[in-house]
Amino acid sequence: MEARSRCCRPHPETQAGKPYASAREHGMHALRHFYASVLLDAGESVKAISGYLGHSVPAMTLRVYAHLMLTGRERARRAVDQLLQPE
Repeated sequence: MEARSRCCRPHPETQAGKPYASAREHGMHALRHFYASVLLDAGESVKAISGYLGHSVPAMTLRVYAHLMLTGRERARRAVDQLLQPE
């Protein structure tokens, strides 16, 4: 029997021998992106998130997730909103 890589095993819903469709927007990749997004929204530092994700340098994390980071105006609004919330 010929050894195949994981990407070439037939799936019950695909034709035998054809590779899987890319699942980048699903599965573990989507879960990693969600995890990083939640941490950024919670105010975690880029350096810490970089370490959690296994990126070699925080610059890699910034390249991927910078669009999710709050602007200064958004951070200021959240800080004031939080301060004025009744306990």
